[in-house]
Amino acid sequence: MLTAATLPALADPGLARSFSYIGGKWCAAATGRTIPVTDPATGRSIGEVAKLSGDEALGAVDAAQSAFPLWAGRLPQERSAIIRRWFELILLHKEDLARIMVAEQGKPLSEARGEIEYGAAFVEFFAEEAKRPNIEGVTSHLSDAEVELWREPVGVAALITPWNFPSAMLTRKAAAAMAAGCTVVCHPSAETPFSALALAELTERAGVPAGVFNVVTGVAPEIVEPLTKDCRVRALSFTGSTEIGRLLYRQCADTVKRLVMELGGHAPVLVFADADLGKAVAEVMKAKWATSGQDCLGANRILVQRPVYDEFCRRFTLATQQLSIGPGMEDCDIGPLMNERAVAKQEEQVADALAKGATLACGGKRHPLGPLFYEPTVLTGVPADAAILHEETFGPVAAIAAFDTEEEALARANDTEYGLVAYIHTQDPRRIYRLSRALQFGMVAVNRTKVTGAPIPFGGMKQSGLGREGSRLGMEEFTEIKYVCRDWA
Repeated sequence: MLTAATLPALADPGLARSFSYIGGKWCAAATGRTIPVTDPATGRSIGEVAKLSGDEALGAVDAAQSAFPLWAGRLPQERSAIIRRWFELILLHKEDLARIMVAEQGKPLSEARGEIEYGAAFVEFFAEEAKRPNIEGVTSHLSDAEVELWREPVGVAALITPWNFPSAMLTRKAAAAMAAGCTVVCHPSAETPFSALALAELTERAGVPAGVFNVVTGVAPEIVEPLTKDCRVRALSFTGSTEIGRLLYRQCADTVKRLVMELGGHAPVLVFADADLGKAVAEVMKAKWATSGQDCLGANRILVQRPVYDEFCRRFTLATQQLSIGPGMEDCDIGPLMNERAVAKQEEQVADALAKGATLACGGKRHPLGPLFYEPTVLTGVPADAAILHEETFGPVAAIAAFDTEEEALARANDTEYGLVAYIHTQDPRRIYRLSRALQFGMVAVNRTKVTGAPIPFGGMKQSGLGREGSRLGMEEFTEIKYVCRDWA
């Protein structure tokens, strides 16, 4: 269980769960195996969770498959009411859920609270969408027949969620699938499992029937592959790296699953000379430093038009130097990174950029607070061949480079295998239209950073993913279309 030595006492200790949740029961691993979970700010253990095997993961599929007919057969209004109760309980326990998240993930407490609210919004949204399955009448092509299109749930859905948003990525997937009438088997990151288990506790309290919502803890190589090979799992939704997404794509091929994938991002920010520079700096600060840079929407390539380049760099560096660094519970601006791999990547990209001619404006090293704290770092004059301009950073390092023309900025922005989000800062309406059309990204933010939310379809182009999450399209990803042609004669 979570330990009081690391995690402040919860108002509701019942949210601190350490067993997997399968078929409405809390399950230890048959062998007694466990996985330690540590606080990235201190390196101290905050508890252990059950380390299930692949065979035990398939037990969750058994439970989900058994529960599917009754859940899919419920009236949409009944599913809606249950999901709505889950939403209300999430908000009721927001503070405890946020503190659990900070303890295992490390993000600042205010960001954790924001994530709980953000994740809950998807549950509320899909509770409403559950009442509106899209059944369409179609003008018949036959004189003696009537034609309809029905949307039906695909069946059991496997949900694989990451460590950087351990609550919102689960609610966004699970609420959509459950609203559609699917049952789910969730596998959270082994580094941040407690958030998912707390959400499972709340589904039980909300009256979600046994087997509809299952959480399997363990290590991904053991848990995920059996799920991809099981033909009863009809859909798989994954948020994570493009590299792992490609692997899952191949593993799911033999069973031809419905895939929803939110993969890597390498977001460009294009700041033009006519932009409101003060606003641009403020918005790029948000786009770069949220979740300590560990965000697929994070600003990776900051491209600034030459007439305002020096001034932008000056203001951005000064603002970065004002950021506070500390443990998430202290609610500083920048918390620890998730693991040693993440810190090593920052060091490698910074060293590579400096060796190729970039200038270190601030930061550039680990912080004395601990081995997983890395100073917010600004690199200017970053050359085009630097690794940081071609690889996702996923950390607190900002790379800034100059450009001259709109054509150059567009070409550099699109020169990537990724296509999740792009940011534009300009006052020219014609340029806004041209770039919004020409940028090869699933989402485009103009003169702002925050664009996501429950009503909008979240997703990318190219190798940033497949399908969409959120909006009515997010629920449709978990449905099949059935065509019915009726002869009344």
